[in-house]
Amino acid sequence: MFQRNGIRFVKVVAQPCMFTAQSRSFNLTAQYYQQKELKKTVLHDFHKDNGGKMVGFAGWSMPVQYKDLGLVASHHHTREKASLFDVSHMLQVKIFGKDRIKFIESLIVGDIQGLENDSGTLSLFTNDKGGILDDVIVNVTNDDHLYIVSNAGCGDKITVLYNNALSDFKGDARIEYIDNGLVALQGPLAAKILQNGVNFDLSKMYFMKGFYGKLFGVDNCRITRCGYTGEDGFEISTPREKTVAVTEKLLENEDVKLAGLGARDSLRLEAGLCLYGNDMDETTTPVEASLTWCIGKRRRKEKNFPGAEIILQQIKKKPEKRRVGLVNEGPTARSGASVFDNNGAEIGRVTSGCPSPTLQKNIAMAYVPTESSKIGTLFSVQVRKKVHPAKIVKMPFTPAKYYFPAK
Repeated sequence: MFQRNGIRFVKVVAQPCMFTAQSRSFNLTAQYYQQKELKKTVLHDFHKDNGGKMVGFAGWSMPVQYKDLGLVASHHHTREKASLFDVSHMLQVKIFGKDRIKFIESLIVGDIQGLENDSGTLSLFTNDKGGILDDVIVNVTNDDHLYIVSNAGCGDKITVLYNNALSDFKGDARIEYIDNGLVALQGPLAAKILQNGVNFDLSKMYFMKGFYGKLFGVDNCRITRCGYTGEDGFEISTPREKTVAVTEKLLENEDVKLAGLGARDSLRLEAGLCLYGNDMDETTTPVEASLTWCIGKRRRKEKNFPGAEIILQQIKKKPEKRRVGLVNEGPTARSGASVFDNNGAEIGRVTSGCPSPTLQKNIAMAYVPTESSKIGTLFSVQVRKKVHPAKIVKMPFTPAKYYFPAK
């Protein structure tokens, strides 16, 4: 952090996961952006007191790692036991009114009408050109509202979108912006650990299901079985004044460790999950991003979501480019690395990349021409002015472990 002409410049993590076999540790790649002051989550001081290394991320001061556990060790701990992530910077809202589903469906591609009570789905805000404004989790509650979580970095943009759309909406809908804390407990032991704090049988609560209830005696907690790591886990929205107490209670279990942005990035990449601003943006459509499954069948038939004509045409005729998974030899291919075909022609760019602690391979996501997006296709990637062999592989890179009913 430094100042120039009275303006503070803050480090932002661009790709917090450069792993080398020699050092067996992560290094941070950072860029500077201009900002007067970073926002702080309700757990900010708690992170510092517990050895969190704070960095700027999406306008917020967030922990990238902790002194008692390096990034690679934190990654493995999540895959083997359970880690607790602060995601309080995310935008949380409730939408009320008898036309609340009609309202949210006017902005996104998902079929919310078709969801059962107390269940949710990943969806996408799109613009009139079919570009992705943000990804979002929409939950239909058993109460009188929708509970919705979207990205911190798009918070201002999506707030404007909500407010403008609401002012033009012909129906009964209203928005409540929530100032709750939000933490994510992720890993194979997450359910066992959380079960000690609730009076509900979590074995009956499947992936993307949620409920309101008490957690360790704290009322009005929203618990949703989901996450951003590919592991089983839960996102827990708590009253702001109780967030530290709930966090401390979860950490009483010796199998739970705090984790930061570094491990979160390598975990989500192994799980094949997009990072908004890297792997998709307003110039990328859901079809190009390989997220066509987010578009509900009813919505395709009704053709009434933003950018529907362009998106549905791409589904029918295929887009010019697609997001694919890559593994490459040599040094890690990071965001911005060029992708070349076998004739040496540049045909795409890497959007995210890091060494996989689980697989001990370099993994990445990139956009390439659709005709060249078949699994097994050989390419090369340029890293530090040298090219290295690469190949398209199936995503996710590591198997998802979400909790579903037994077949």
